[in-house]
Amino acid sequence: MAEPVTLSVGDEAPDFEATLTDGSTASLSEILSSGRGVILYFYPRDNTPGCTVQACDFRDNFEMFDENKWVVLGVSTDSASSHEKFISKHELPFDLIVDEDAELHQAYGTWREKNMYGKTYMGTLRSTFAIGVDGKIEWAGYKVRTKGHVEGLMEDMGMV
Repeated sequence: MAEPVTLSVGDEAPDFEATLTDGSTASLSEILSSGRGVILYFYPRDNTPGCTVQACDFRDNFEMFDENKWVVLGVSTDSASSHEKFISKHELPFDLIVDEDAELHQAYGTWREKNMYGKTYMGTLRSTFAIGVDGKIEWAGYKVRTKGHVEGLMEDMGMV
């Protein structure tokens, strides 16, 4: 298996066209052309404790991202149905991308070999990217923590 991509600040963000929970599509280039940057965060599973904490942290700070012209998009390999339940249950004000084949995960280097209880498997490495309107990565974090990472991102991006 090929070594996963590792993106850094200043790199050109891989463009994508992805399916949202409601079946519509969104493309990175289209969002950026509207004059808004993109906060793209990858998480392992809907409705798990850590992923819920992370999503709710983005939800609770959504207004600050919106005021600073950032679109928040969450990405997991869960189905649209799972995403719908997750959005509804936690009143998430942002879209989630359906990436069941992990194609977007691979483009951003977040689909990695993991090891739990001696078993090796492929899964999502919790990661976040801030992509500026010029298409360049302004902030990149692989293996981010669920608690406090949104606040750190906002501080690093000068939003607080």
